[in-house]
Amino acid sequence: MDKETDPAPWLPGAPLGYRAKPVFAASAHGSAPVLDPSGVTAERLRYEEEQSYYNDLYLLAPVGYFVVAFDSTILQVNLVGADMLGIVRARPGDHRFRTFIAPAFLADFDAFISAALNSPQPMQCLVQMQRTGGEAFQVTMLASADGGGQACRIVLERAEGKLAALERSEERFRRIVHTAEEGIWEIDAVSCTTFVNPRMADMLGYSIEEMLGKPLAIFMDEEGKAVLDHNIEQRQEGAAEHREFKFLHRDGSAVWTTLATNPIFDAAGRYMGALALVTDITGNKASGELVWQQANFDPLTRLPNRHMFMERLRHEIRKAERNDAFLALLFVDLDHFKEVNDRLGHAKGDQVLLEAARRISSCVRGTDMVARLGGDEFTVILAGLELVGSVERVARAMVSLLALPFDLNGEKVHLSASIGIALYPADASSLDVLIEHADQAMYASKNGGRSRFSYYTPALQEAAEARQTIAADLQAAIVAQQFEILYQPIVSLQTGAVHKAEALLRWRHPTRGLLAPAEFIPFAESTGLIVEIGDWVFRQAARQAQRWRSLIDPAFQVSVNKSPLQFRRDVEQYETWLAYLAELGLSSQSMVIEITESVLMDGVEQVIERLRQYRAMGLQVALDDFGTGYSSLSHLKRFDIDFVKIDQSFVATLEDDTGDLALCEAIIVMAHKLGLKVVAEGVETKVQRALLVDAGCDYAQGFMFARPMPAAEFEAMATAARPALPH
Repeated sequence: MDKETDPAPWLPGAPLGYRAKPVFAASAHGSAPVLDPSGVTAERLRYEEEQSYYNDLYLLAPVGYFVVAFDSTILQVNLVGADMLGIVRARPGDHRFRTFIAPAFLADFDAFISAALNSPQPMQCLVQMQRTGGEAFQVTMLASADGGGQACRIVLERAEGKLAALERSEERFRRIVHTAEEGIWEIDAVSCTTFVNPRMADMLGYSIEEMLGKPLAIFMDEEGKAVLDHNIEQRQEGAAEHREFKFLHRDGSAVWTTLATNPIFDAAGRYMGALALVTDITGNKASGELVWQQANFDPLTRLPNRHMFMERLRHEIRKAERNDAFLALLFVDLDHFKEVNDRLGHAKGDQVLLEAARRISSCVRGTDMVARLGGDEFTVILAGLELVGSVERVARAMVSLLALPFDLNGEKVHLSASIGIALYPADASSLDVLIEHADQAMYASKNGGRSRFSYYTPALQEAAEARQTIAADLQAAIVAQQFEILYQPIVSLQTGAVHKAEALLRWRHPTRGLLAPAEFIPFAESTGLIVEIGDWVFRQAARQAQRWRSLIDPAFQVSVNKSPLQFRRDVEQYETWLAYLAELGLSSQSMVIEITESVLMDGVEQVIERLRQYRAMGLQVALDDFGTGYSSLSHLKRFDIDFVKIDQSFVATLEDDTGDLALCEAIIVMAHKLGLKVVAEGVETKVQRALLVDAGCDYAQGFMFARPMPAAEFEAMATAARPALPH
């Protein structure tokens, strides 16, 4: 029957409201059905849902399953169905289903299909079919309209005796599975391999016997294992998956696949494992990635090129608008590069550019972007920042690194960099204007003597210079020992004894007097000096803890505050603290690290890992200012926290606001359920103290007990109060 001239025999009997023109049509290559150009977005989505439904339920079914258009074109066919008709499953659109019906049964078939399409329930009939090549066979046919009313679903099962049908079905299914072009992989409830077909084993370079019983994770890299762990719970809840996934070949090379998995449950609903259909797309992936790389990355430095830079900048500007945040754009130009390139040749010039790209990239976070626009021009996008000082720290580091000599096979070359900075939205309202202003700021740096950075806005430049002055003062303060630590007692509400103290940093400035942390900590963070200052605080506080454990309480603890920047530092710094505590003969539990809720916003998994490291070291952690920021009671169970400190804003209104009292009580009860101790901050009256005692709070600090004081005064107060303060 001629495919182009054969009428669509089912249309006269199609149900009211069906489209006369099929939404589905075979692709140009006949490899998969595609949407007709007249289709709309909703129809495209419906088709994708149909494809997903087909993959989930029917691809590996032991019966023939077909999705057929109203003109009889086969749109989809599963493994068994393709074998029944003797056709290639990858090109179903080359065939019309009606051509496989025996001629004597065509009239009955057309009437049956018309009735099935108009019936609310699937209909069944017995019909004779013939394979490609002429072999005739009888089937039981089940037909119904698809969910969207745009095609017909047909299920075929050979009409034989029950036992013969079962044996033939099993034999056919076994043959199909073992000769399938796709890999088939079954795992049990603990993700160990229980079955693979030959194609799956060959795809990864193993024999079937070598794969059986092996954990799925050994065929993946670390990223794949993380994805596996993340999705096991979804599979156990019954969710099917369709994704691109990377496996590892026996030789270590990457095997990219499309992966469709379905969970398997027993009769009682217990998760037993999963069945996966795996298609190798490594060749297509490599070709696509090469095209993408060439379109988006600089071939020399492998940094993003102008095209990707512009796309990323548009994205970050939109995100800044949504989040009411700001971003910084840096233009970096190498000073005197042309002279080096002309004198030493392009090969040496390329070496300089490669090293410059490496140095610039080392100054930024993994979430930032460094791009090469061409020549010796680089750009940097810094997004998600809280302080302008963070931009300066990056720019200053780049200027310093790029001023170091470049070693070109033994020959030293000296360059520098001029950097321009523009902020969005402060300096520009659009992408083009932002780029223009960053470029102007870069030329201001060149005109100002090179090897420096400049802001587009004069006021910001003046502020940056003022911060540099403060940074110089802070550096001098470390050398001149201008920092002091005051201690505020933390009192047991049950006994009145002083068990703990919080170390509070002050700066005795030579001209401005005694400065509170809010007046200099932001500058210390923006310049990176907070790390050195924090280390000094910890060691001073540890020496006090050593003394007070012998004079006041053998279990005395001193709390020290850590900023988000310090918290993100490498764990090696904390290991040096442990060595210092051991040198003093102190237990690691003599110190408590206090962090604020804002730290929890830096990425939950990173925070959990850092807190786990603290716990492994024996350091205890207190969550300061609880209730004012990101955390909720439900989040506490996720983090390795030892103490919760109720913010003073709740304590201040305990006498007048029953809501705050109820909130404090809830925090205390929940913390105790999780095995945490609770400290109330800012306690100033006896009534507040009494309410906290009644609520079961463990500790308190505030002016009612004592203000922050020098170590000598604290020691006198605490020893005079032994064995307990009045209760």
